[in-house]
Amino acid sequence: MTDLLLGPVLRHVGETDATVWVETDAPATVTVLGCSQETFTVAGHHYALVVVTGLTPGSTNEYTVQIDGAQVWPLADSTFPASRIATLGQDRPVRIAFGSCRYATAEAIGTSKGYDADALDGYSRRLARQVSGVAGDRLGDNDTDPLHRWPTALIMLGDQVYADETSPATQKKIKAKRDITKGSKDQVADFEEYTWLYHESWADPDVRWLMSTVPCSMIFDDHDVRDDWNTSEAWRQDVKKTDWWSERIIGGLSSYWVYQHIGNLSVGELAENDLYAKVLEAGRDGGDAEPILREFAVAADAEADGAKGARWSYRRDFGDVRLLVIDSRCGRILADGRRTMVSDAEFDWIEQQVEGDYEHLLIGTSLPWLMPRALHDVEAWNELMCAGRRGKWAAKVSEKLRRAADFEHWAAFSESFQRFTAMIAAVGRGDYATADGKAPATVCVLSGDVHHAYVAHPEFTPADGVRSQVYQLTCSPLHNRVPAVVKVGFRAAWSRIAERSTRVLLGTIARVPRPPVEWTRTSGPYFGNDLMTLTLTGRRADLLLEQAGPRQDDPTLSARLALQLADGRS
Repeated sequence: MTDLLLGPVLRHVGETDATVWVETDAPATVTVLGCSQETFTVAGHHYALVVVTGLTPGSTNEYTVQIDGAQVWPLADSTFPASRIATLGQDRPVRIAFGSCRYATAEAIGTSKGYDADALDGYSRRLARQVSGVAGDRLGDNDTDPLHRWPTALIMLGDQVYADETSPATQKKIKAKRDITKGSKDQVADFEEYTWLYHESWADPDVRWLMSTVPCSMIFDDHDVRDDWNTSEAWRQDVKKTDWWSERIIGGLSSYWVYQHIGNLSVGELAENDLYAKVLEAGRDGGDAEPILREFAVAADAEADGAKGARWSYRRDFGDVRLLVIDSRCGRILADGRRTMVSDAEFDWIEQQVEGDYEHLLIGTSLPWLMPRALHDVEAWNELMCAGRRGKWAAKVSEKLRRAADFEHWAAFSESFQRFTAMIAAVGRGDYATADGKAPATVCVLSGDVHHAYVAHPEFTPADGVRSQVYQLTCSPLHNRVPAVVKVGFRAAWSRIAERSTRVLLGTIARVPRPPVEWTRTSGPYFGNDLMTLTLTGRRADLLLEQAGPRQDDPTLSARLALQLADGRS
């Protein structure tokens, strides 16, 4: 009997359709709610993305998973509520939970010190109690619909796996496979070892159930491949000289496409995706699609060197809420004296996606748009120095500083920062709207990466004409350590003293240009394993920040911040 190895993971959900991702231990036919899909094979591993159609808008559909006719989900010993697909279309608030940087699991890290509980474990357990109607965890005194307060989507904004910081459990497997003193050493080397990371992370019982019943959207960040991934052209030149990078990037992008990317696509986009069609065709012929994905991964990685690459960015609409997720890693342009966060062609596509009418625009990018102001100026200065403002010697030293201090956020890509800021201002003015120039109530940039949570608010001038409430919402990590030096550094960077001193030093003396917008910190910084949730009702927007407990065995979430972003009257 063919078994279910991983999943089901609920990915795209629309009004009448959905996709459910699984991994099996042999070729098979996978069925969900009467809709079937044959598996495809990559490097000897077997996957299926089942397209479920014929659903009713605004409905709740409990589901099971069958492999070759035998039920394999829920697991025989499961104590969780039934997995379900809640389609769009009903008059419910849109609730978007998001965060980033989830390192392994409590079981995988064992007795390693410094880790608080996993925020996703706490979130999962609370949702399970709510569905079961446990006393004290009711969904609301006046809620007749048990899913009225159910999350619409979970957005995972980077570092779903850590290819360069493996757990003790993964290192043990690596040592059993190859010589750990050579090549990638104790980091993952190829597609096979990447599969171990996803199993380690997604097989956690709480997270596995959560991902089976809450639609998940994802985007990568650096640790999904390598710390400082695509920081600069010099970094790429150096890493290409190693004997392990080629297999790392091929395995990283191939596995990302399988485990994360294809589930971000709608049913219509899947039907038009040529690469997906080739992979499925290889499976129908009994073949292995690994060569197809290897060729694709090589081409996708070459984009940073100026070649035509892949578009990992994507868009989703939840009624009158639009989510636009931007790849701020693989799509960078770093060659021939150019340095941009995404290519011109992809930025054109991004600007096309914000056209239209909606009440709220959410822009997901793993790297924050608005950082601590002092740090923004330092990163902008470092970019100028690396470009040779003070000569080759200073550029070489600045490049070392860039990698050591992770100076690679939007602030370090000044051309892209300015274009991105201009686009947000235009959206906030209503320039992209078709209905009499009506601006959305909010424009929120959702980010992670920096291992603390905060809310920042840009201060556009009256001349900018911005009518939307605009925010930078940053939430990181979901499950990781936050060293004391990181806490001290970010608290200092957010201080008024640091902001003013760096502006005088770098603006006046080093002549670093002022950014096109000023901003202030509304809340934070908060340190710990956190999860943010946006609740959007009409033109109203509310934010909740919750933190997991300090003990691995007690992930109970507690509120850290509740903030109204828009009151719905404007």
